[in-house]
Amino acid sequence: MSSDLRIRQSTVSGNIKIPGSKSHTIRAMIIAGLADGESLIRAPLLAGDTLSCLKALEEMGITFISKSGEHSHLKIKGSGGKFRETGKVINVCNSGTSLRILTAIGALSDKTIKFDGDDSVRKRPMQPLLSALYDIGAKVESNNGHAPLAISGPLKGGKTMTDGISSQFLTALLLACPLADGDTEIDVIDLHEKPYIEMTLKWLDEQNIIYTNRNFEHFTIKGGQFYKPFSTTIPGDFSSATFPLIAAVATGSKITIEGLDFNDSQGDKRVFKIIESMGASISHEKEGVIVAGTQLKGMELDLNDIPDALPALAIAGCVAEGETKLLNVEQARLKESDRIRAICVELRKMGAKIHELDHGLVIEKSQLTGTEVKGYGDHRIVMALSIAGMIASGETLIHDGAESIQVTYPFFVEDFKKLGADISIIK
Repeated sequence: MSSDLRIRQSTVSGNIKIPGSKSHTIRAMIIAGLADGESLIRAPLLAGDTLSCLKALEEMGITFISKSGEHSHLKIKGSGGKFRETGKVINVCNSGTSLRILTAIGALSDKTIKFDGDDSVRKRPMQPLLSALYDIGAKVESNNGHAPLAISGPLKGGKTMTDGISSQFLTALLLACPLADGDTEIDVIDLHEKPYIEMTLKWLDEQNIIYTNRNFEHFTIKGGQFYKPFSTTIPGDFSSATFPLIAAVATGSKITIEGLDFNDSQGDKRVFKIIESMGASISHEKEGVIVAGTQLKGMELDLNDIPDALPALAIAGCVAEGETKLLNVEQARLKESDRIRAICVELRKMGAKIHELDHGLVIEKSQLTGTEVKGYGDHRIVMALSIAGMIASGETLIHDGAESIQVTYPFFVEDFKKLGADISIIK
């Protein structure tokens, strides 16, 4: 059901606990699904994208038991890399991460597995991954390099290459190739979003998977390996944490953010360093990270490693003195929406002094005014515009996909209400 968000100027205070990492949860689910035995995943993110991944795995023949509550966890009984043939198309809904990784995993089977998704997922490029899988033994059918698609294997190994414009292409290959019949060599062209690959490699290391990595440009993966059952706790999602972080500094407020592990491999933890460099007070205490908003100063930032932070940092640019440049992040155009264009167009409606570059944004300090804006069915655009509404005079209405926040942060509205934000869902 479509819904809108209404936001009025607000300040925030108190404590907020961040939901589990989407990226870690999906990797954990897939490795657990491929293992031979039962794995325990504590504190997973149980939201739109991860639930889509879980449902897809179930349709591929993997069984799970889900228990929710304060101490939510998942028990997944893996298939040992064996999948059942299903006559129906597996719908990953809005989850581009699931589409890409599960397509590669599906290529391990000699059965044909079909995937599709919503209109947004159908626009996500797949050809670099499909071509790489074809090189190492997969049979592929697609809609001009997009979903809907059909894949079958088994993967034999060999030499291939992939474009690094989306790290998900390489992550998909790295997770699938250990189970290929033979060894695989992968050349990577112009890798973006390196921290996501570091995260994937950390999961492989914990599974004792044998591979070599030459400067993130060439990988070799030994074939004939297997995944083992495991028990793990999912850390808080730094991509989600950017929104309360920016809300605190943009509104001149003070909050405590709980549930984050700064030793984790997530790239978006760098946003805390960025905001601190821009002038905010960041204090790491036992109870969490205490963030206090002060006057920010504009900076030039290379966001190639952290494209998901672009929408939230655009809001920080609106309150920072001088000019803020968000650069080298052209892959942000390939997400659930063209995030460079989307946040630029909508913030302009609110009075922002902002213009887009091919690979980023330039923003000047601006006085924002509440108005009607579009969310593009993109959770990060919706959440960023919600923060903009908290610093804008008057009332902001977000149309077109406010419900998309369910993808990664299902309790976004409730959590911000507890902090004192004037935000509500309008059905």
